[in-house]
Amino acid sequence: MAERTELLEAFGLQHRIASHVGGELVAGQGASVELVDPVQGEVWAAYADAGPGVVAQAMTAAEAGFRAWQGLTASARGLAMWQVGHAVRARLEELALLETLTSGKPIRDTRAEVLKVAEMFEYYAGWCDKLLGDVIPVPTSHLNYTRLEPFGTVVQLTPWNAPVFTAGWQIAPAIAAGNAVVLKPSELTPVSSLALVRIAEDAGLPKGLVNVLAGLGPTTGEAAVTHAATRLVVFVGSPATGSLIAGAAARNTVPSILELGGKSANIVFADADLDRASLGAQAAVWSGAGQSCVAGSRLLVERPVLDELTARLGRAAGHLVLGAPAEPATQIGPIISRQQWQTVDRMVREAEAEGARIAAGGRHPGGSLERGFFYAPTLVDAVRPEMAIAQEEVFGPVLAVMPFDSEAEAVALANATRFGLAGAVWTRDVGRAHRVAAAVRAGTFWVNSYKTINVMSPFGGFGRSGYGRSSGREALMAYTQTKSVWVETAADPAPGFGYAG
Repeated sequence: MAERTELLEAFGLQHRIASHVGGELVAGQGASVELVDPVQGEVWAAYADAGPGVVAQAMTAAEAGFRAWQGLTASARGLAMWQVGHAVRARLEELALLETLTSGKPIRDTRAEVLKVAEMFEYYAGWCDKLLGDVIPVPTSHLNYTRLEPFGTVVQLTPWNAPVFTAGWQIAPAIAAGNAVVLKPSELTPVSSLALVRIAEDAGLPKGLVNVLAGLGPTTGEAAVTHAATRLVVFVGSPATGSLIAGAAARNTVPSILELGGKSANIVFADADLDRASLGAQAAVWSGAGQSCVAGSRLLVERPVLDELTARLGRAAGHLVLGAPAEPATQIGPIISRQQWQTVDRMVREAEAEGARIAAGGRHPGGSLERGFFYAPTLVDAVRPEMAIAQEEVFGPVLAVMPFDSEAEAVALANATRFGLAGAVWTRDVGRAHRVAAAVRAGTFWVNSYKTINVMSPFGGFGRSGYGRSSGREALMAYTQTKSVWVETAADPAPGFGYAG
C-alpha cells in the first residue's frame, strides 16, 4: 500500500524495520519475522528478529542514555517530556494512520489513543520535579530522610492490541521517575512504537534513553528480561506468558509489574437506563473488535430485563460497521492475525457445543471482507458460569450473557473468575452502585459507564489480572526505589552498641 510506504518514510523507516538502539536502526540477527496485513491477509513486510546480540547493544545504549538523563535537572527532564507530548500532538494524524495501517485498528480508535499518548507525556512531565522524599522523626540524634531513586534500565514488553498507546502508557512514567527503557513491542506490531521513539528523540530525549527491540518473545524478549543490566521488568499481555516472565525476572532477583488479561463483568440491574446500558455494553466488548484486556465480555443481566436487553444487543450487532480501518465510518476492524481469529471462532463453536446459543454473529462477515481476519460482533446467551466462554479471555468481539436474580448473585457471578481487571454496574440505586463497586474484585470499576480511563487514575488488576499499576501516581512510585539516609547531627554522639573508642 502506497500510503503505508509514505508513512514509513515519514518516520525514517522506509528502508527497513529494525530495532531502534542508541538513536540508530540496528538490523536483527535472527530468523525472519513476517508482518501480515489483517485486512487483506497478506504479508506486507518482514524483518530479522533482533536476538541477544542486539539486546546487549540496547542495554549498553540504555546505560548511556540513563547517565545523560540523570545529568539533567529534574525540571529539564520535565521540559523534555512536555516537548515530546507536544511533538506527538503535532504528528497525531500521521501516527494514528500508521497505527491503523499496521495493526488494523479503526482510525476513530487510533486517533484517540495517540492523543492519550501525548497526554501521558504531558502529565508525567509535571511529576519530574515533584518526586519528594520524607523526613522521618526518628528517636535519635540523626536526621533521617528518604530519596525516591530510579531503578536504572527497565525492560517493558507490550502487546499487539494497542501498540502505540501501551508504549506511551509505559514509557512516560518510567522516564519521569528517571529510568531508561528497553521496550520490546509485540513482534506483530513493532512499527508504531519505533515511530513514537523517533518522535521522542527528535523532540529532545537523549539517544539511548528509550530503545525499541523488534523481535520475538522467546529469543529477544527472554534475552532482555534475563540480561544482567535489567533492573525492573514490566509486561502487558496474557497471564500464561506473564507468569513465565515474572518467574524469569524473579530468578534474577528483579521485580516485575504485570498487567494481564481480564474477564470483566458488566452488571445490568432492572432499574438501569437500558438505552445507556445497551450502548455501554456494545462499547465494552465490540469496540476494538474485542481485543482489549478490559473488555466487558461477561454481561450479567437481572432477569426481568434479560430478554429486552438481549434483543436490543442482537439488533445492534447487525448494524455495526465492519470495514477498512482507515475509513472514518468503520466501527470494527479485523482481528490481528489468522491464529487469533481461529482462537476466537473455536471458543464460540465450543460454547455452542456446550449448549450456549449464538444470538448474533459467530462467523466471518464474508463479502468484500472475505480476505481479512474479520469476525462479526457476536452475542452468546444461555451461557452457564462454568463454560469456558464465561471463564477464559476470548480477545475477540464476543459477548457472553448470563442472568441473575439478586444483588448477591450478581456479585457472586462477577467474582466467579480468576481474573480481576475491571467491571461495571448499571443501576439508578446509588447505594447499590457503591455496594457492588466495593464487593466486586477488580482493579478498575465503573458505575453507569464503561472503559473510561485516564493517565491520572491508577490502572491494574487483582488476581490473575496481574499486580502493580501502570498509570497515575501509583505507576510513578512503582518505577522508583526508596532510599533511607541517616545523618548524625549530634556534636558528640554516643558510641554505637556501647563500644568505647
